[in-house]
Amino acid sequence: MASPELATLIGMMRAAPRNESATVQERRDGFEQLAALMPLPADVRVEKVDVAGIPSEWISVEGKDGPTTLLFLHGGGYVIGSLTTHRRAVSDFVRATGGRALLIDYRLAPEHPHPAAVDDAVAAYRWLLAQGVDPQHTVVIGDSAGGGLTAATLLALRDASDPLPSAGVLLSPWLDLVCDSESMTIKASVDPMITPADLHGWADMYASSHLKAPLVSPHYAQLAGLPPLLIQVGSAEVLLDDSTRFAERAKAAGVDATLEVWDDMIHVWHLFAMMLPEGQQAIDRVAAYIKERVAAAAPTP
Repeated sequence: MASPELATLIGMMRAAPRNESATVQERRDGFEQLAALMPLPADVRVEKVDVAGIPSEWISVEGKDGPTTLLFLHGGGYVIGSLTTHRRAVSDFVRATGGRALLIDYRLAPEHPHPAAVDDAVAAYRWLLAQGVDPQHTVVIGDSAGGGLTAATLLALRDASDPLPSAGVLLSPWLDLVCDSESMTIKASVDPMITPADLHGWADMYASSHLKAPLVSPHYAQLAGLPPLLIQVGSAEVLLDDSTRFAERAKAAGVDATLEVWDDMIHVWHLFAMMLPEGQQAIDRVAAYIKERVAAAAPTP
């Protein structure tokens, strides 16, 4: 049974005014304002770093110095989202995994359409390895569009024969920018976070002429050879089918893919862990998976 906090959160979202004609900058500003309501705990450390020309941040927590490095790719439809909007959520994952995270401010559409985001994510991963980070201790993780970008990044790394990370984690991922799945219609009335209209608009800004390209919509890619994947999605999401269909195709291609459909959860409920019990529970589950995968990838002494 879903928590009372979830009902409260959904009620707040539905009560908030929504400007369907908002500009891209207004949407970006609104996301920043939402993030301002979720301040960082005092023990979180943020270190700005230039990653191959990409503004980025190392996120760490005092007393947490485990071997795992997360490359975190934020969501926002490839159009909105930033270091600021995801800093708190990333710190929650860092706290749970006990390692550290590199959060990158990859280029956004419409100013920088595809393949800018994929190029930046691949460059950031290669930068990590050039700094001496062990790929077996590394996990690529992202939410929403960042989840789709995680899949695209892993595909690009596979195709270029780069050393792959120990795992990929896809949180409520956007994997098919055509946006024609059944859940896109039947869940539209219950998902308070994003609408099909949002997604169609962002898809057009990001990659209007080639929505079925594998690195735009990993749903259409050949998936064999990817590292183990954890996919978490809520049953109340318009993007539910993106996850279920992708997991089926990944398993059919021989990928070690784990799909978790969380009852009643909304899009990227992890972002609200400070107020939503299920958000923290999902983060804890991700952390347990990451620890298992990193341990499994490490060579036997």
